[in-house]
Amino acid sequence: QVQLVESGGGLVQPGGSLRLSCAASGFTFSRYSMNWYRQAPGKDRELVAFLTFPDGTAIHSDSVKGRFTISRDSDKNTVYLQMNSLKPEDTAVYYCYVVTFTVPIQNYWGKGTLVTVSS
Repeated sequence: QVQLVESGGGLVQPGGSLRLSCAASGFTFSRYSMNWYRQAPGKDRELVAFLTFPDGTAIHSDSVKGRFTISRDSDKNTVYLQMNSLKPEDTAVYYCYVVTFTVPIQNYWGKGTLVTVSS
């Protein structure tokens, strides 16, 4: 059974940093993409960053480009989101999402980790 467990969220002051982790277990896929989404209160879930398949290029949304960095440790089956220069508008629940490039396509969500940026 595939499980995605996020960690690293918390309360941080504006301008601060956090690193989120998403540990994947129960994985048997070799063709997949790992992604970070977030959902702020009262807003739709939005894509923050993802790693392309197969080359693993990091892609970031315009709202976080230059401040956030997605990366992966394949040996640990873990994806990270380094978040710097945090702003109050970054406050959201951050979710790890995996989609496979298989037939049929499979997708999995973590339960999320809350990031609150406030002074």
